[in-house]
Amino acid sequence: MLASATRAMAVLLVDDDPGDVLMIEEALETIGAPRNVYVVNDGEEAVSFLRRTGEYEDAPRPDVILLDLNMPRMDGRQVLAEIKNDPELRSIPIVVLTTSQAPTDILSSYSLHANAYVTKPMNLDGLTEVVHRIDHFYARIAALPGRRPRSED
Repeated sequence: MLASATRAMAVLLVDDDPGDVLMIEEALETIGAPRNVYVVNDGEEAVSFLRRTGEYEDAPRPDVILLDLNMPRMDGRQVLAEIKNDPELRSIPIVVLTTSQAPTDILSSYSLHANAYVTKPMNLDGLTEVVHRIDHFYARIAALPGRRPRSED
């Protein structure tokens, strides 16, 4: 059964850079539609959040994950592998949102079944635009597990 589209979209942001986290959160706030944004600072926290272990036992299932690649303890590639190899989690869309433009990072992310790879612009306006476009696609265009796509107003 599909959940109502009126439920606030849940976004899991996995990023260890406090500045990037703040800018992404602010970009999501300016959209004007309700978003529940959950932030974890590394891959180990992301896996705990998704598997609802430790301090995250009451964590919701995110509708989409924004994943940085280069983080301490467990990097984004390892997180991708964990999620996409878990039958309970693999259907969650993952957008790699990172500063890397390296062809090897792009290829490895798609090889690990990332749903999209987006390079973070280096300025606030560019990052805001990218986050708005990602949100627009996943909130209004794509059909997601547990959600109905919203029609254009």
